[in-house]
Amino acid sequence: MSKALVIDTKKRPQNPIHPAQARQLLRNKKAVIFRKFPFTIILVESKPDAVVEPLRIKIDPGSRTTGIAVVNDASGEVVWAAELQHRGFAIRDSLTSRRQLRRTRRNRKTRYRQPPKHEWFRKGNKQPCPQQRRDGWLAPSLMSRVHNIETWVKRLCKFAPITAISQELVRFDTQLMQNPKIQGKEYQQGTLAGYETREYLLEKWGRQCAYCGLKEIPLQIEHIHPRAKGGSNRLANLTLSCENCNIKKGTMDIRDFLKKDPQRLKKISQQAQKPLADTAAVNATRFKLLEMLKATGLPVETGSSGLTKFHRTTQNLEKTHWIDAACVGKSTPTLMIKGIKPLLITANGHGKRQMCATNKYGFPQRYRTHQQIHFGFQTGDIIKAVVTKGKKGGTYVGRVLCRATGSFDISTPKGRVAGISYKYCSSIHQRDGYSYGF
Repeated sequence: MSKALVIDTKKRPQNPIHPAQARQLLRNKKAVIFRKFPFTIILVESKPDAVVEPLRIKIDPGSRTTGIAVVNDASGEVVWAAELQHRGFAIRDSLTSRRQLRRTRRNRKTRYRQPPKHEWFRKGNKQPCPQQRRDGWLAPSLMSRVHNIETWVKRLCKFAPITAISQELVRFDTQLMQNPKIQGKEYQQGTLAGYETREYLLEKWGRQCAYCGLKEIPLQIEHIHPRAKGGSNRLANLTLSCENCNIKKGTMDIRDFLKKDPQRLKKISQQAQKPLADTAAVNATRFKLLEMLKATGLPVETGSSGLTKFHRTTQNLEKTHWIDAACVGKSTPTLMIKGIKPLLITANGHGKRQMCATNKYGFPQRYRTHQQIHFGFQTGDIIKAVVTKGKKGGTYVGRVLCRATGSFDISTPKGRVAGISYKYCSSIHQRDGYSYGF
């Protein structure tokens, strides 16, 4: 398990401790639970002479899942880890649905209305148009990832002695792949350059042989136009193939090798010409995230995925999101990950502001109430219900769906339990837009 985070009586972060030590402090009433997720205790009496060791937050951003790890650089111990599931695609779908409903509603009411014509710049206004997107603008589905990571970085800085941050800034170091001697440093000219190129090719060619399509086998870097006939080492001339196809092709021209399979030849030719600009699109949110991390005032270290993979493979670690996060950056020490079980965090949002629910045609179906808190609970809270009588007797722990009638539904790992009275419920963790698991 990850270590328990500790704060003193003045809410200053202290050294994280083992869960067994935390349980002992709680039993002896020397500490109380301050927060469930991340699990944090607050000391009853502070120790003025306590020495606090600095920690580093390491982040591996992803489109669906972001890995987060808190590492002690001096000892290499991974203190705390988590995997954060984003909801960017859900936001995109919600915005699309809202736009469609709005357009159909307008068409019903004003079928022949002309679209609005903005004459903002014609009137000589020097201020920017209100509907003009500013530089650095990102779609809400993309910004949600940045905001989720920002929330957890600030939260961890409150409960742990964080002094530095590491972020995987780019998926691939494109300059290094084009010119391994761009900075003349030894680590770039050696094994790492091969990791950058290989990781990029694995992503570009779908981790399969370009000639036969086999997956989950050892793949070799192969020149589309053979080196023996003047082929270069540029990325546009590199692909992946299995050993059999590589030997069979030899120094043959790809047009001769695939003359009986023109469709595959066409596919490889098109795939090979994809520019490196595709990689820049993947990195769009990462630079926005970098700005946010620098705004915290802590020193920020950046690295590429090739460097992350280099550290992970040299230490013989398995590939998971939180381990990738722990391997980010040149500051990565020899890691100690024994017993670490990451916290699984899922972003669920804070509910809807929609006051009128509609059917699939956009017509009002029912109205939502302004009141969100019922009997001291609100939908999304994590509660514990101890039912002492009736057919549903037992103990249930999970997220609650509140109703004004006092009859709640609880979403548990074993399924949804309906019709639980608020009288049996007690709060464990108030709603904060996330759900948790292990």
